[in-house]
Amino acid sequence: MPVMKGLLAPQNTFLDTIATRFDGTHSNFILANAQVSQGFPIVYCSDGFCELTGFSRAEVMQKSCACKFLYGPETSDGIILSINDALEERKEFKDEIMFYKKTAVLFWCLLDIVPIKNEKGDVVLFLASFKDITDTKAKAIHDDKREGQCRRRGRVKTGSPFSSARLRSSTILYHISGHLHSREKKSKIKLNKNVFGDPPALPEYKVADAKKSKFILLHFSTFKAGWDWLILLATFYVAVTVPYNVCFIGDDDMTRSTTASDIVVELLFIIDIVLSFRTTYVSKSGQVIFDARLICIHYLTTWFIIDLVAALPFDLLYAFKVSVVSVVHLLKTVRLLRLLRLLQKLDRYSQHSTVVLTLLMFVFALVAHWMACIWYIIGKMEIEANAYSWEIGWLHELGRRLESPYSAMGGVNGTGTGPSIRSVYIASLYFTLSSLTSVGFGNVSANTDAEKIFSICTMLIGALMHALVFGNVTAIIQRMYSRWSQYHTRTKDLKDFIRVHRLPQILKQRMLEYFQTTWSVNNGIDSNELLKDFPDELRSDITMHLNKEILELSLFSSASRGCLRSLSLHIKTSFCAPGEYLLRQGDALQAIFFVCSGSMEVLKDNTVLAILGKGDLIGANLSIDDRVIKTNADVKALTYCDLQCINLKGLYEVLDLYPEYSHRFVQDIQQDLTYNLREGHETHVSLTYNLKAVCMPCFEPCAFY
Repeated sequence: MPVMKGLLAPQNTFLDTIATRFDGTHSNFILANAQVSQGFPIVYCSDGFCELTGFSRAEVMQKSCACKFLYGPETSDGIILSINDALEERKEFKDEIMFYKKTAVLFWCLLDIVPIKNEKGDVVLFLASFKDITDTKAKAIHDDKREGQCRRRGRVKTGSPFSSARLRSSTILYHISGHLHSREKKSKIKLNKNVFGDPPALPEYKVADAKKSKFILLHFSTFKAGWDWLILLATFYVAVTVPYNVCFIGDDDMTRSTTASDIVVELLFIIDIVLSFRTTYVSKSGQVIFDARLICIHYLTTWFIIDLVAALPFDLLYAFKVSVVSVVHLLKTVRLLRLLRLLQKLDRYSQHSTVVLTLLMFVFALVAHWMACIWYIIGKMEIEANAYSWEIGWLHELGRRLESPYSAMGGVNGTGTGPSIRSVYIASLYFTLSSLTSVGFGNVSANTDAEKIFSICTMLIGALMHALVFGNVTAIIQRMYSRWSQYHTRTKDLKDFIRVHRLPQILKQRMLEYFQTTWSVNNGIDSNELLKDFPDELRSDITMHLNKEILELSLFSSASRGCLRSLSLHIKTSFCAPGEYLLRQGDALQAIFFVCSGSMEVLKDNTVLAILGKGDLIGANLSIDDRVIKTNADVKALTYCDLQCINLKGLYEVLDLYPEYSHRFVQDIQQDLTYNLREGHETHVSLTYNLKAVCMPCFEPCAFY
C-alpha cells in the first residue's frame, strides 16, 4: 500500500482537549450552547458529572445550563439569580452553592462557569465545572463552631465574628480553587490554577488546521520520498560493500578504493538521523503528529538505536590513517541492521509492480553475494588452519586450475600466491548463484566437510528463495496483466454465449463492437460497483464531480445542494455506437438523456426531425400525476456517443423528497429540452442542425429533402 498520510483534515478538537485536560477528580463538567438563549441547553456532560449527581447522560442532555434539576429547598435564591444573570450576560461566575443529587442527598458544590468563544470572538459555549466540597465545608463549619466556643470563653481576643467567618470562608475557597485572580479579557480564558492543575488557556471552539512548524518535515512529502530512495540506494551499497570488505579485503582496508564513497554514505546516514528527529509520523489513532517533542520520543523508542549503530563513522579511522584492530572490521557488519528499515518501508513500494520486481531480484542477488563471502571465508580459514598439509579445498582447486597455486608459507594473503581477489570473488559468486538457482555444475565444488555442509545450507536457502522470490514474481506479473486477462475472459464468455444461443451474425457483430468500445472507454471498470462501498456522503460528492456537465444545466440552477446530491446518485453513464437505436417509437421512456459527445438523429417514419449533438437534452416534459411516457419518435446514433442519463424512477423519488423544487422542474424542463419525445406532443417536421456537431455521416435522402 502507499505511504499512509494520516488524518490531516481540519477538525475541531475542543471537546477532546477539554476531556483530556479534565481528568481524575476534576472531570465533573458540562458544556452548554450559549447561542440558544432559552435555557442554554446542555450539549455535553462528562462521566464524572453523571457520577457526582446520579443523573444519566440522557436525563441531563438538553436541560438548562443553570442545572435547575439540582436545586432544592436549601439552594440559595440569590445565587440562583446570580447564575441566571451570568448566563444572560455571557460572563464568568464562581461561587459555592448547595445542590441536591438525584437521590435527594445534599452536597456543597463549587460552581465555576466560563464562557467559551470562537475565532470571531462570539460566545458559543458555556463550560460549567463542579467540585464537591462537602467534606471541606463540614470541616470549616466545625472549626467555626469551635472558634466561637473559644471566643465565648475569652480565649481569643477581639475580631468581629462576621469578619472572622468571612475570612475563614475565603480561606477555604482559596485552598479549594485558588485565589480569585482577575482573568484576562481575551478570547482564550484561563481556568482556575489550583482546581485544574494549572492548565494552559482554554482552546477556542473552532475548526483549526494542524499547526506545523516550518522546520518539521512531512513524512509523505516529495522531498522525503526522494530522500528515502537515496537512503535505500545507500543501504544496498552498504549491504554489498561491508561483507565484501570484511571478507575479501580484511586488514588491507587502508588500501581499498571505496573509502571516499563509504564516508559519503556514513554522512548520509547521520543526516538521516537528524531528519528523522524532525519528520512527522502517524499515530495509532491515525493522527499526524507534528509536535517536535512527541516526534523525538517516538524516534528514540523505535529506530534510533539501530540507525545510530549503523551510522558509526568507522571509515573516518581509515581516512585519517588510524590503525585499528581486526575486531573493528567485524563491527562494521552492524551496518546491515539498516536493512531492517527497508522491511518497514516495503509496503509503500508494493504499489509499483516494476519496483517490487526489481527489489526482489536485487534481494536474490544480494543473498548470493553474502553466501559468496561466506564461501570464501570457509576456504580461507581451512587453508590458514592447515597451511602445510591442505590441498583439497576449493581454493586450492581453483588456484591449480588457474595455474596460480597457494604456497604453504604465503597462505591466502601471501604476496604473489593464489589467484587474484577478483578471480576468487567471481568464482565464489558463480558457485553460490549456481547452487541457489540449480544444483551446480561441478567445476567449482565442495570437497571438505565444512564446504559440503555449507553447500547443503545453500541449496536449502535456494529452495526457499525460489518459493519466496519467484512466487512473488509470478503474482506481480499476474497483477500487471490482470486487466488484460479480464478482458479476454469476458470476450471468451461473450463468444461462448453467442455460440450457445446461436445468435445471428449481425447481432453478434453489434454485441462484440459494443463490448469492445465500452471497454476502451472505461477499461472494464464498473463505477457503480466500485463506489458502492463508499458512504453516501462521499459517493454523492464523487458522482457530483463525475456528472457536473449535466448538473450545470440551467434546469438544475434552482435546485438546492441536497437535491443535486440526491440526483447525482441516479445519474448513469451510457454509450451508443453508430447505427444503434437509443430509443424506439412507442417505447416507455425510462430516462432523460444528456449528450456529452457525438451526434444523434431523431427519426419518425424515415423523416429526420432533429439532429442532436453535444450539450443537447433528450426527454419529455414531466407530470407529477402522469408518470408513464411513451416516445413519439426513434433516436438513433450517428457517431459514437457518450451519454449521461437520469433514471426517471429515481428522478421522481428525488422530486417527491423536494416538493418545493418539483414544480419549478416541471415548468423549466419544457424550455430546456432540445427535443420533446412525449407522445402526442406537437412537433414540426423539420431538420435542426446542431453547429457543434461538425462531422456527420451522410445518410440517404429523406422526405424533407
